[in-house]
Amino acid sequence: MNLNKKVLVGLSGGVDSSVAAWLLKEQGYDVTGVTMAIWDGKYQATGKHACYGPEEQEEIAEAKQLAEMLGIPFRVFDCSKDYKSLVLQYFKDEYLAGRTPNPCVKCNQLIKFGLLPMLAERDGLQYDYFATGHYAKAGFEKETGRYFLQKGKDPKKDQSYFIHRLSQEQLSKILLPLGDMTKEEVKAIAAGLHLPASGKEESQDFYSGDYKELLDVTDQPGDIVDLRGKILGSHTGIWNYTIGQRKGLGVAFTEPLYVIALDKEQNRVIVGIREEAHHSVFYVNDINWVAIPGIDSPRECHAKIRSAQREAEALIEPAGDGKIKVTLHQPNDGISPGQSAVFYEGETVLAGGVILKN
Repeated sequence: MNLNKKVLVGLSGGVDSSVAAWLLKEQGYDVTGVTMAIWDGKYQATGKHACYGPEEQEEIAEAKQLAEMLGIPFRVFDCSKDYKSLVLQYFKDEYLAGRTPNPCVKCNQLIKFGLLPMLAERDGLQYDYFATGHYAKAGFEKETGRYFLQKGKDPKKDQSYFIHRLSQEQLSKILLPLGDMTKEEVKAIAAGLHLPASGKEESQDFYSGDYKELLDVTDQPGDIVDLRGKILGSHTGIWNYTIGQRKGLGVAFTEPLYVIALDKEQNRVIVGIREEAHHSVFYVNDINWVAIPGIDSPRECHAKIRSAQREAEALIEPAGDGKIKVTLHQPNDGISPGQSAVFYEGETVLAGGVILKN
């Protein structure tokens, strides 16, 4: 049993974090639920089921109710100011620069696993571990002397991609009770406990409204061109497009067209046919090494370049200035500057970083 071990559990009001808290309590931990408040009320999004939106107060109330049902203390911490400066500003800057941001990865690293437990400790909540309902595994490897991160058991729900930027210090203090469970097993536990969250729809995005509200921009008309610079159509802002996008281009052509690049300097969206959109080589910087401290020679692995894409066989090798060169064994049309690329060896996360231009 773990009677003397104190655990803070990030409660969202959803089924995953609720079951995580219950499991830890059953294992004998001294559990306290904590929730981050990030909504500042500036935007009036009307959508539902997102991390950032006006439904936050409802979700906090649900998390409090769940904590009461589980018989654990519950606290809420205001993280809205830092969320705005660290996540929303990053999101805006990246889109306006013609890159594709990953706000969920940034939020997990800096806010959920960073600021939230720090604020709790500042307020007198001492803890041994911080836990969440993420579907992933963490632990310590004696042979390497490093804390590791691995995929969750459920391949459909694995969330290691979203928390790959956690530092060694953060990994040393986290518990992920759902790592060895499937979503169906978690839902069954929630239903058996008659938790209100068992029938709740899950959050599917980080914002519940139109992204353009967050960007706070006016239309900036420009050209849609092919690789030779021929004008094929027009756009109202490069932030409306992402690399690899095929639908909604508004351009008639003899073959399907894909967004190949976003040219901020000339305010152009560059498109091409499928063969022109495929690339095999790209570079990554701002790397967080997880299972290993780095590489000094080429290494085979599997690369995941978007959360919704399957891993692909790849070769990574040092490229100087803290960057690595990635060569995919099969070309891909979704290599997007600004997005996260995460590298795996088997079930284990080797490292992850930010994709640069090809």
